[in-house]
Amino acid sequence: MPHSPAVPSDTPLVVVAIDGPAASGKSSTAHWVAERLGYRHVDSGALYRALTLLATQEAGAVEGWTEAVLLALAARVRLAPIPGGFEPLIDERPAGDGIRGAEVTRCVSKVAQMPGVRDWVNARVRTAAEGNAVVVDGRDIGTVVFPAAPLKIFLVADPWERARRRLVQRLNRRPTDDEIAEETERLVQRDAKDATQTVQAKDAILLDTTYLTQAEQVDRIVALARALERGWAPDGADEAGAAGG
Repeated sequence: MPHSPAVPSDTPLVVVAIDGPAASGKSSTAHWVAERLGYRHVDSGALYRALTLLATQEAGAVEGWTEAVLLALAARVRLAPIPGGFEPLIDERPAGDGIRGAEVTRCVSKVAQMPGVRDWVNARVRTAAEGNAVVVDGRDIGTVVFPAAPLKIFLVADPWERARRRLVQRLNRRPTDDEIAEETERLVQRDAKDATQTVQAKDAILLDTTYLTQAEQVDRIVALARALERGWAPDGADEAGAAGG
């Protein structure tokens, strides 16, 4: 898709905003979509997780974490451009796989609920998008961060299926029903904690991925983006797929 060089450098060229609850596949789907479209991927959750990782290392027990403590640590975290996207740095070093660890996953909701931290993350995400065509995933992306994004997707899936997918990724094997049940309960509790940050924008397109492979959901979002490039205007609130083909 050609882009005009006259666009100001602080204005995103195109934004595909992908929101949804925990373990709905936002980040991996957004990465694939960005790769297919030739856009850059911005994973807002990676910032929350990098800050949470730093807090687990230096801020003591999670019960004592405050917004002031987290924002002081945030000065040591940033997003750095890499081919096709961005990666979180802590003290100018890649945060690495530790941001996906069990302890970070357990604590990240507390961090993400702090208004000042959310403002910090949102500002960095907007900065990363400056002058780029981007696929951005996370929370509040279509409602707060980029409310004027031309294409907004809200991913959902049955909690059991979300739990199963997360465990397959984490364990690299087929999980038992008991393991899925335990993970489902954790996800339901996480959904309740994150409810105020997981709101579907009125003009977002709902995509239920319960019975879709990741390749299928990527295909649908790419088809919507390509239709947008051809001048299609999404109505929002519909099931994705109408623009496919």
